[in-house]
Order: sequence, then structure tokens, then C-alpha cells
Amino acid sequence: MLKEWKLSAAVPEAADFAHKLGVTEIVAQILWNRGLQTVEAAETFLHPEKQAFHDPFLLKDMDKAVDRIAAALTDGEKIVVYGDYDVDGMTATTLMVHNLRALGARVDFYIPHREKEGYGFNLPALQQIAADGTGLLISVDCGIASVDDVAAMQDKLDIIVTDHHIPGAVLPPALAVINPHREDCPYPDKDLAGVGVAFKLCQALWKRLEGQDYCQDLEIVALGTVADIVPLLGENRRIVAQGLQHMRNSASAGMRALVDVSEIRDEQLNTGHVGFRLAPRLNAAGRIGSARKGVELLLSKDAEQAASLAMEMDMLNSQRQTIEQEILAKAEAELAGVDVNNLPAIVVAGEKWNPGVIGIVASRLVDKYYKPAIIFSIQDDGKCKGSCRSIEGLHMYEALQQCREHIVQFGGHSQAAGLTVALEELPAFKEAFAQVAAATLSDDDYIPKVKVEAELPPEDITFELVEELAALEPFGMKNPKPLFGVRNIRGTSAQAIGKEGQHLRFQVGTADQPRTALLWNRSDYVGIVNSEALDMVYSPAVNEWQGSRSLQCMVDSIAPADGERNFPERDILVDIYKFLYVIQQQEGKIPYTPQELTVRFCGRGRHLSLYTMSVGLRIFQELNLLHMDLTENCYYLPKANGRMDLEQSPTYRRHR
Repeated sequence: MLKEWKLSAAVPEAADFAHKLGVTEIVAQILWNRGLQTVEAAETFLHPEKQAFHDPFLLKDMDKAVDRIAAALTDGEKIVVYGDYDVDGMTATTLMVHNLRALGARVDFYIPHREKEGYGFNLPALQQIAADGTGLLISVDCGIASVDDVAAMQDKLDIIVTDHHIPGAVLPPALAVINPHREDCPYPDKDLAGVGVAFKLCQALWKRLEGQDYCQDLEIVALGTVADIVPLLGENRRIVAQGLQHMRNSASAGMRALVDVSEIRDEQLNTGHVGFRLAPRLNAAGRIGSARKGVELLLSKDAEQAASLAMEMDMLNSQRQTIEQEILAKAEAELAGVDVNNLPAIVVAGEKWNPGVIGIVASRLVDKYYKPAIIFSIQDDGKCKGSCRSIEGLHMYEALQQCREHIVQFGGHSQAAGLTVALEELPAFKEAFAQVAAATLSDDDYIPKVKVEAELPPEDITFELVEELAALEPFGMKNPKPLFGVRNIRGTSAQAIGKEGQHLRFQVGTADQPRTALLWNRSDYVGIVNSEALDMVYSPAVNEWQGSRSLQCMVDSIAPADGERNFPERDILVDIYKFLYVIQQQEGKIPYTPQELTVRFCGRGRHLSLYTMSVGLRIFQELNLLHMDLTENCYYLPKANGRMDLEQSPTYRRHR
């Protein structure tokens, strides 16, 4: 998939700024373009430990919450922490329970079941908690939208709400509502995750009750902060930077076990490890098992018990991956008879698809097609539970607002949301959502964008640059890993690597400054890299192997160079069609991948780029001259019926 470069502007002040900071010009330019344009701001960013934690009592209602918790501690009152089933909620619950116990509280926790109870408070659970003798309930990562449920429990249960989601017009009538997004809250850092807000409550408790400055358990806070994809700036940056340092040697036996079962070896942990190895294992508990097990793991003090629970998380994650692949295959089968290229958005529904996994499947479809995607699970009660993922250009929550007459309930934000639709309303919802997407998104919106810091030939990267770029970590939202671009290069010696031959390795650079380039899960590009000029986006890295160090390029994306982006006119289309026809006659079917077809076409002695082949195949599909068979993983040509009318192809018309 082509990605449009968003090349950062050159910074005239970069040389002077670099001199003041003692860094390379490239790093100075990155800092400047990210809004860090004073020495003081840049130094704090480069040294996150210098970022001061704000006074927790700046959070509105913090004093009320601390006073009520102190009274519960004095009276030996039973406290329940009410959390959420995602990693942010699990870590926030863990943090709150662990610290309340350390302060002498009698405390338990409650996590609602994703499928049976859904997100946030539910009245039957609150009523049962009160009936069990609980005097105080503290929510973490939820509760801000539960106005009616909190109101129903007044005079029956004292409730403190801590949350980081955007409040509605009316706050829940709780004893205290701690949320940095409250309009009347003066707290300066609005980007805390749910576990970050819980951390501030713990800071306030230790400060008021014990006179201590609390900054422990940062590995737990970092885990939830990274998993919830909040901006890694300000307090979040310090939390994650210091938390990552302690994960492997955490005081939590559960955290250590989670790192071990995730097979993270001796290297320093980074946000990638958290986002792609640790968090998915915990998330699997909330998606297909019980999120309570995730909290029990993180609270565990016994190494043997922690190892057993971590292994259970690992097995659940494997099950989740299997379920995900099954649903993805079914979703792709639903799309097989549809021209996805001309859909404004993807909406797919299936019987009893696991509601905890459909959000991941929606993300996979967005990654593949770069279109907004909604996946529905049709339930026995006639309700369709959906999970949405969007692209830049379409605010998902606002789009659902415009379709609300067809929706039972919905919630979310710009890039992700959840909703419920009655089965009989599903066709009308699909049509309404498609109309909203078509009216909102332009052709340009369907082209994914990649931010490129600067154009930098691979031969120009140095060990010094890689070391300086590492000082910008931890990477995440609002602080992405810096990517560099190079245009019109030729790769050589491309080959498939990995246990299953799924990854791609090739050589770039110059004869005296060679660099190895690695692209994960794209070994199908071997023949393309060996034959075409490319534009490449990458991050510099150092490879250490058997005591030697070498510079390499971790490839984000490759695309045909400008000279390869030739639109197929009629004569080329005729040639491609004849080529496909011969293959079908000789082999009975046509290979599915444009990459293989491009290599085979070029083997006939005429150069054709992957771009040209891909566009040609799309035109044939639009003209109903080429069909896909996903069960056989191939293309086939139906019987031709006269001369092809290219003007019937939307892709061809747009080009004309």
C-alpha cells in the first residue's frame, strides 16, 4: 500500500539549537519540529527524570477523596476497587488495591465481565457490592459516564470516581469525581491514563497519611499507560521512561512472570515490548477469559503462583490469536464478492463472533485496506454488537452520531468506538454509515500518511545518530519513533528470512558503506526489491551479533519510486490480460498476489512495476473481467464478453 510522505520542514535554527544541546543537527530538528524549541524544554524531554510530578491535590476533589479513604482506614471499613477489563483498568485496579493494602485497608476489587456486563458501572453489581457490607467504592478507569447508576446508590454506598475519559454534560453525583478532563479541574496534565489518575490518588494518600513522596510501582503505571495509547509527554513520559527500567526486576512477582512468559530476553524493555507482548497477554484475559485473573497476576507475591497465572495469560493470548484469525478469514470471505476498493467504509457482520476480539479484526482490516471498518457480532437476542476503527479524516464518534437513529447505544472517540444495533436495523445502518463516510472522506483521505523527519540515505546513518535517537525514547503517541526516507534506491540480494520465511532482508547503501534493510512479514516482496527502484521509509538501528556491531535499516514501508508509478494504458492492459489468460489456460488458475504476477510478467522480458500490475488488476476487477477466489487463494478470468470498456472502471475514469 502506497503511503504518502509527510516530510517535516527543514529548521533554519537547527544548527544553533544542536550546538546548544550538544546533539546532531538531525536530532535538533526533530526536537524543534515536535515543539521543543527551548533548551530547557528539550533538556527536560531528553532527561525524563527531570520532569516534576505535579501536586496531586491540584486535581479537583482529591482532598475529598483522601479524607473519605482516611476515614475508611481508621474505621476498618470494607473498600472495593471497581475497575475495567482492559490493561489500563487492570493495572489501575492493581495499583489501587496494592497501595490501599499497604496503608492497612481492608480492600477487595471487582472487574465487570466484558460480554455479560459491558463497560463501566452496572447497577446489579453495585447493589451486590453494597449488600456484601462494602462502605466505600473507588472506581478506576471508569465511572465518569455512570450518572444514573451512581445516583441510584446514593445513601447506600459512598462512591469515589477516578477516570480519564471525557465527562458528559452532567457528572455522576459521587462523593468525589477525580478526572483531569473536568472543566473545573485545574490540573495541568490532561493526558493521564486511567492508571495515571489512580497513581495520583496513591501519591495524595501517601503524602497526606504518611508524609511520603510516593513514586513507586511505576512499572505497573507504565504498563497501563503504554497499553492505553495516551500521549507519552509530560508526566506520562517520566512514568513510562522510569517504569520500563524496573519491569524486569519489579517487586511484583506477577510483572516478572509476565515479562518471562513473553520471551523478552536480555535487552532493555521498550514500549514496543509492552504494546506487542505484555499488553496483549493481559488483554486476552479480558477478551476471552476473566480480567480478574490479570489483576491477580499483577498482585501476586508468590513466584510459583505468578508463573502459573502468566502461563494461563499466554495460553489465552494464543487462543485469542486463533479466534482472531478465524474471524478475520470469515470477514475476508464476506468481502470476497465486493469491490472493496470502491467502498467508502467496511461493515461486516457474522453470527456469534467473539465480541472481545472483533475490535482487533477491525484494526486488521483498516491496516490492510485503509478504510474505516466496523465488525459486528450478531447475538442470539437479535442485537448486533459492533467494534469500530477509523482512519485519519473520519471522526468515528461523530460519524456514529449522524447514524444514531439506527443505533441502540454507542460510545467512543475519534479513532475507535463500540456500538449496538438491532439486527433489523443493520442494513439501514450500513447504508447510513456508508453515506456519512462517502460525504466526509476525500480520495486523499484514503491514502495512508507517514511522517518522515528528513531524507537520509542509508549510508549516512552513524552509530552516533542511533545513540542520540535512543535518547528520544520512550516512543508512543505524540512522540513516534523518528522515521527517515530515501527516494529512488535499488535494493540488492533480497531474500526471505525467519523460521517460516516470512520476513524480508535486502542490501542498500553503498559499496563502502553497506546497510542491511529488514522488513517484517513482507517476504512476498523479494522479487520486487530485486527488480524495481523504490522509495523507502525506515528507522536506523544497530545490530549486535556475536560481538560485532553493524548499522541497519528497520523498514517501515517501501513503495515504487516515481519512475515506476506508470498508469497502465490500454495497450499495457491488453498485454496484462493476455498474460493472465495464458496462465489460466496452462495452470487452471492465476496466482493471487500481484507481487508474484509482476515477477512472472517481467520474466517474459518486458519490465512492469508492481504499481502498474496492481492498478491493472484493480481495473479488471472493476470491469468484472477478473474475480478472486479466496478459498483457492487465486484469481480467475470469467468468459470474456466483447471489447473491454475502460470507461466503466472508476479507477480508469479518475486517471483520465
